[in-house]
Amino acid sequence: MNRTTDQLQPIALKEWAVAVNALTEGKLIMVLRKGGIAEETRDFRLKAPRFCLMPAYEHQRPELLKEPYRDEVRQIMDKWKPGAEAIEIGAIAEAVDDIEIYDQETLNKLEDFHIWTESFAEDRLKWKRTKPLHLLLLRVSKLEKPLSLPMQDQYNGCKSWVNLPEELDVSGAKPVLSDAEFNQKIDQIRNALGQTSTS
Repeated sequence: MNRTTDQLQPIALKEWAVAVNALTEGKLIMVLRKGGIAEETRDFRLKAPRFCLMPAYEHQRPELLKEPYRDEVRQIMDKWKPGAEAIEIGAIAEAVDDIEIYDQETLNKLEDFHIWTESFAEDRLKWKRTKPLHLLLLRVSKLEKPLSLPMQDQYNGCKSWVNLPEELDVSGAKPVLSDAEFNQKIDQIRNALGQTSTS
């Protein structure tokens, strides 16, 4: 049985539940991060190359998402119960790249590859203007059996990273996209940014 090792630290990246769903379904391979307001440094840092994805429910609003995802977030929020006794983790991710974005022109090139509205993505870029917006390209694997973790106070709040129990069974995790599918999506994003592709 595979358990957490140096390859997968017991840590999770918190991201909107609607984005975690899109990542787990292979519709999305990127997230845009500037850091939560509860971060100690108030900026984002990649703390581990591989990590769990923890769905977050605070601040999700339909009007901040592109039209195809608005009904989905409404359904998610209808099912969410504040004060739940447990939280479910269904996927892990590997950050294959961490690209820093400083200007609107670069951000505009990513419009076709994320789920947020243009105005919300722009707001993320403008917040803490001297700090870059981090584009994380993620290779996501779905757990064979979701982990149900007892809710802890540290899982709440506007923060990017949370520590998890030391022993986590992530055996049977399978990539949600084939190598070819993932590399194609990576190439599309890198080509849009004027970077060298993987192929």
